[in-house]
Amino acid sequence: MTAQNPAPPPLLAAEGLTVRRTADGVTVLPPAALSVGDGQVLAVTGPSGAGKSTLLHALLDALPGGLHRSAGTVLRRGTVVPPGRAARRWRRARTGWLGQDPATALHPLWRVDRLIGEEYGGDAAARALRVAELMDRLGLPPRLAGRRAAELSGGQAQRVALARALCADPELLVLDEPTSALDRATAGLVADAVRARRGVPGRGVVLVTHDTSLAAGLADVTLRLGTAPGASPRAVSGPSPRPAPAPGAARPGPDAARPASGAARPVPDEPSRPVPAAARPVPEPPRPAGATASPAVCVLSARGLTLLTPDGEPLLDPCDLDLPAHGWLAVMGPSGSGKTTLLHALAGRRPPAAGQLLLNGSPLPAAARARGPRELRAVQLAGQDTVTELNPAHTAARSVARPLKVFHGTGTSVGRERARALLAAVGLPAGLSGRRPAALSGGQRRRVVLARALAAGPGVLLLDEPTAGLDPASAGVVLDLLDGLRASGTAVLTVTHDPATAARADRVLHLTDRRLTPEPHPEPSPASGRPRDERHERTEHPGVRPHHG
Repeated sequence: MTAQNPAPPPLLAAEGLTVRRTADGVTVLPPAALSVGDGQVLAVTGPSGAGKSTLLHALLDALPGGLHRSAGTVLRRGTVVPPGRAARRWRRARTGWLGQDPATALHPLWRVDRLIGEEYGGDAAARALRVAELMDRLGLPPRLAGRRAAELSGGQAQRVALARALCADPELLVLDEPTSALDRATAGLVADAVRARRGVPGRGVVLVTHDTSLAAGLADVTLRLGTAPGASPRAVSGPSPRPAPAPGAARPGPDAARPASGAARPVPDEPSRPVPAAARPVPEPPRPAGATASPAVCVLSARGLTLLTPDGEPLLDPCDLDLPAHGWLAVMGPSGSGKTTLLHALAGRRPPAAGQLLLNGSPLPAAARARGPRELRAVQLAGQDTVTELNPAHTAARSVARPLKVFHGTGTSVGRERARALLAAVGLPAGLSGRRPAALSGGQRRRVVLARALAAGPGVLLLDEPTAGLDPASAGVVLDLLDGLRASGTAVLTVTHDPATAARADRVLHLTDRRLTPEPHPEPSPASGRPRDERHERTEHPGVRPHHG
């Protein structure tokens, strides 16, 4: 009898991987085990704050300050990769990494072609060809090659970081929410880049995502971080879970199928199910600035608004925009079309190239530094880049309490209490109020940024991808809260790639080809339970119109 050759060890494996907080010893990641074989894609899914990003950082021995790996081993091809210098060498030589906040990992002054090709080992000509090939594959136009990282949109930065991770063809590709800032078509290009590695000997992918459709289409194995404290994550082979219902969808009844018994559980500080916003102790918000305006006057308007890229290329041709009290406008469009620039122009962070802004019918200075306290309070932006939005030295509660003190003179003790209530309103448990940004997940940081904007009591709330990086239940809590705020007069303008978020808006605009035009209300997935409204047609939009000089 001929002995069979033993199966080769997996490309990557982890056994008993456990992460704790250094300060108090609280477990952030319960003991985890996983395995990635040749040509396999492992998807990691679960609620926001369940430890998905922490798992990736633990695998790569790149945990942020305040966390440490208290137990467990990481193995490459059956050989232990010890923490420290050996892990750093392995990480640099054999892995490609895309983090959840890619813009912060890109040198702001380097050109895109240098960023992508830095680790490529070929000569200059071969490197230029490789960079051009990756940019084309990921939908990045050639003109971006000479642009600085600081001049990229969020979606462009995400794709540049992915191209950088792919450039040297690493054996292990590690991706944290690689499609969170992308429109559907561009996200498909990213999925194709991952799919191209499936079945390739000596190559593997570990992918964190809240997009259950993406996981279902790509993953060979899914590691689910579930909903009860204390249990260890386990990998589940075979088909990935069906996409979760979109926010606002009807919940399955008691006879619906239960999750697989191997489903993983979240960290102890995450509630098992977000409490509906209406059931939480929400603080009485200050009256929105501008709420006393006449109903006939829009809270925020723009006339002849014109936008340019940092290098002077046109982004938005002159147009007029009106945002009424109680209104909700959603802006959609391809990655890099200028959606974030539009929000920054309205907020005064990046003044427009031309045009006039009006607040309650009165001129509003284009630059934030020229606006008075009332004007600054009235227009609040919750930005997309949660790392740079928050002061790394401030706890979540302190970040939220600051606008209460600056705009309303709220004292320390009252401010702390109201800050905790605002954090609870966006779905964050009380235990997170004392943590700094580095100890929060990307989805948790996003909700702290939103709570801070709400603390000002604005008349206009500008939101850049408010549900990116959130699981469907947490996204539903945020969207329900925004619906409730409109009752008090707050106007909302949302930039989003998520059809379920846009479906909550009264009106949907599309930014493409330098024009902001009305679009039919997006048709959500069947799971959303929201029927398509056939009344939304491509007619003149009351919220936006071309500017006629």
